Amino acid sequence: MEFAKRLYQRFESLVHELAKFGSIGAAAFLFDTGVYNLFLLGFEWGPLTAKVLATTLSATFAYLGNRFWTFRHREQSGLGREYFLFFLLNGVALLFGLLVIGFTKYTLHLHDGVSLNIANFVGVGLGTLFRYWSYKKWVFLEATEPIPVELPEVRQDR
Repeated sequence: MEFAKRLYQRFESLVHELAKFGSIGAAAFLFDTGVYNLFLLGFEWGPLTAKVLATTLSATFAYLGNRFWTFRHREQSGLGREYFLFFLLNGVALLFGLLVIGFTKYTLHLHDGVSLNIANFVGVGLGTLFRYWSYKKWVFLEATEPIPVELPEVRQDR
């Protein structure tokens, strides 16, 4: 039991960060999948167009959740820089999804909603692994100074 406690204490920060990242990711996945299916099955748009638009919308949600909750303890290097890198890296992760969906539709000739949703799920999974690694490495940088828990008191000299 003592070993498990020491192990948890050693990885406590990572466990909490992964739990938050997973929560935001799960919500973004549900949003992405819902929008993807709305465009794909509801509006009958092509699967690649539906995926690009769904990912663009869900990535905006994910950025806000990750910046202001998951990685709020990390250095804030500027909203513009982070937002640009976040969407650039999401574009790379989107390629995983587009390749899997494109392979499913155009190579395997599976055009039904179930097959395209399975392909979407696989692509999102591959993209998620890339996103977690790349966000920590390039977007939400390790804090150079400890983030204060409370705001410092303001001294008023008169």
